[in-house]
Amino acid sequence: MAGRFDERACRERLLQGAGMLDLSLTDEQSEKLLQFLALLAKWNRAYNLTAVRDPLEMVARHLLDSLAVAPHLEGDRCLDMGTGPGLPGIPLAVIRPQIEFVLLDSNNKKIRFVRQAVLELGLKNVEAVHARVEAYQPETGFDTLISRAFTSLPNMFDLTAGLRRSDTVLLAMKGNVPQAELESFDSKLGCRVIPLQVPYTEGQRCLIRFSPSE
Repeated sequence: MAGRFDERACRERLLQGAGMLDLSLTDEQSEKLLQFLALLAKWNRAYNLTAVRDPLEMVARHLLDSLAVAPHLEGDRCLDMGTGPGLPGIPLAVIRPQIEFVLLDSNNKKIRFVRQAVLELGLKNVEAVHARVEAYQPETGFDTLISRAFTSLPNMFDLTAGLRRSDTVLLAMKGNVPQAELESFDSKLGCRVIPLQVPYTEGQRCLIRFSPSE
């Protein structure tokens, strides 16, 4: 059963959670994030975009979880692989307007939602692309590749082989540290496991960072 969208409660949780992440949101940014949340809750009733039904729970599991990785983005261009309904790409694009984001997904229904959300939020720094990662051939490379619950680490390396430059940073958002995945392949890149503390969520969250500089 989907919960009712209580804007006041969602705003309070968003602002408190952002503060706990040491992020300072402008009024415009918080309004856009709440607008995105309202759109996600509305479309989710008909299109089943996410298993999370309660908008207040969405604040933590979708908005704050996405915002938690903002300090780890690098460069001017970021590719969100398997973005689904725009996560983490849209929340990150709202608070990092200086970065160009490409949000990629093979699910046409979800990309239609992403395009509508980008239009309604007036995000000029986001392009939504309907394609599979292994088939995507951008004209310009990326400084950061990021994924959230996309695929296993070895498979992610295989799929992104044609997208990575020598200096590209690869970020994988995970729950528990995927130790078996980390041990199962030689990434040929330095690896760092970064614990994430996402406000109002239970269980472990971490960010796996692969970079030539590690």
